[in-house]
Amino acid sequence: MLPNITLLSHRRRCIMDKKKFFQFGLTALAATVLVACGSGDENTGSEASGEKVYIIGTDTTFAPFEFQNDEGDFVGIDLDLLDAIAEDQGFEYDLRSLGFNAAVTALEAGQVDGVIAGMSINEERLLKYDFSDAYYTSSVGVAVKADSGYSSLADLAGTQVVAKTGTVGASFAESIKDEYGFEVKYVEDSSTMYQDALTGNSSAVFEDYPVIQYEITRGMELKVITQSEEGGEYGFATLKDKQPELVEMFNKGLQNLRDSGEYDEIIARYLGE
Repeated sequence: MLPNITLLSHRRRCIMDKKKFFQFGLTALAATVLVACGSGDENTGSEASGEKVYIIGTDTTFAPFEFQNDEGDFVGIDLDLLDAIAEDQGFEYDLRSLGFNAAVTALEAGQVDGVIAGMSINEERLLKYDFSDAYYTSSVGVAVKADSGYSSLADLAGTQVVAKTGTVGASFAESIKDEYGFEVKYVEDSSTMYQDALTGNSSAVFEDYPVIQYEITRGMELKVITQSEEGGEYGFATLKDKQPELVEMFNKGLQNLRDSGEYDEIIARYLGE
């Protein structure tokens, strides 16, 4: 069963206000979809006026890729790219803000058709999912409280660091923990992770570099002390062999955005030129 979720709709199929989001329990969601969209299938994309509406899962807070801005709008690189690609390719979607792990679980259960959530493409995931072409490449940043006195990975010896479960940051922390002598704590969401470092409970945060750097530019009192040498590629994911047409449309739309310059405009909107 899915947790309480957020539901948005592209080009106003089922929801009145674009990019505004509301909390529903699973029962309320199912009733809304059945009544408003006339779908009899809770686990796949719904139908509206004879046209399929894809159900897309995403994270709750992973700025600048998906987050709620000061006006209460749900925005970010992932969401702007998805919206522009859907517009370019002419498909409809409902967006569900679930959290990263819950979105992946929903994908595997057939309750969403795809996931866009800063999801890194790796060999293990390629066994289960079909990925789009990479839409962003990111390194891992290691950040500490600005006044902590830590300035290198060596300074973290004997301490606890924190990372979000299932992320490239968590994998990077795990891969070097023995070399640098620290322990890794795992949490489920970014806000908990940041607070763990800001309160001094953990010495460092392992997070995708553009994500942590964005938070720092917005005033979070952390500083990056190093970055991983290798970057991870983000992709849009569907369950293996289930939505080939959706992946194809995503790739075509992404290429069109790159060719037109709209892709660069979206990235610059959140990360600067």
